[in-house]
Amino acid sequence: MWTNKNINNQGGRTFLVTGANSGIGYETTKALYRAGAQVIMACRDLDRAEEAAKRIKLEQGTGSLEIALLNLSNLGDIKDFADQIIKKHKKIDVLINNAGVMIPPASKTDDGFELQFGVNFIGHYALTGYLYPLLKQTPHSRIVTVSSMAYLHGKIDFDNFKSERDYEPMREYAQSKLANILFSLELQRRIEAAGDTVVSIAAQPGANKTELSRHMSDADYQAAVNRIGELMEPWQGALPSLYAAVATEAIPGKLYGPDQDGGYRGYPAESAVTPNGTDETVAKQLWDYAAEVTGVEYP
Repeated sequence: MWTNKNINNQGGRTFLVTGANSGIGYETTKALYRAGAQVIMACRDLDRAEEAAKRIKLEQGTGSLEIALLNLSNLGDIKDFADQIIKKHKKIDVLINNAGVMIPPASKTDDGFELQFGVNFIGHYALTGYLYPLLKQTPHSRIVTVSSMAYLHGKIDFDNFKSERDYEPMREYAQSKLANILFSLELQRRIEAAGDTVVSIAAQPGANKTELSRHMSDADYQAAVNRIGELMEPWQGALPSLYAAVATEAIPGKLYGPDQDGGYRGYPAESAVTPNGTDETVAKQLWDYAAEVTGVEYP
């Protein structure tokens, strides 16, 4: 059973965590801080990030925290953010693509993408690309992309990324989380083809009590709990991300998630990816689409 007590000293290492001020991202940041890491908290709300940092610093830890404004719903803002990080930092040991939005009312990013697809996938695709040169020059660096069990029900609809036809909240969420899986695995294939030493690993946190469910009605929330069972505390849901980020046993191009109840609860273990997440044809088409609309090509 792997827990945050298994995290080795991370002193001297720099981690960038998106969505670090709440839920899984907060617990990931807290565990890394306690292990001595320098953590860049990339958040869309600086006030909430400051409050989160204050709480984390009350923990016994030897790390350091840096707060940075990141708006994943605007490609220009993502580029500006990455430029500032590259100017300020000589390395990034681990990028954790954690931030996400789930089943909001119909809405779009500043660039016109359905919000969940735009933030959860397109924004992280662009961010990873902009930061890739820094990751590439950092020995043994990793890119951890956080998905969700919702990916199991996802299907990539290349004709509806901007809600051209209609909007169904959970369908679009599942699509965005499937896109995260496809992206992570395709990135590892491309890294290997390029001969780079960066590692790409996917993680999914299982079922957790976080703010991600804030757009659900009470009835829908209870129905979900009745369907999937008891929800874990966020610290436990953060373990797969942490395992993928620091464990020497973590394998490139794999997915890690809870090991019990079909992936909804438990402790980190390698998870089999279902066929919709291993379709290389769809993954390449999705990658090409993201490269075209963002103008970001890598590795």
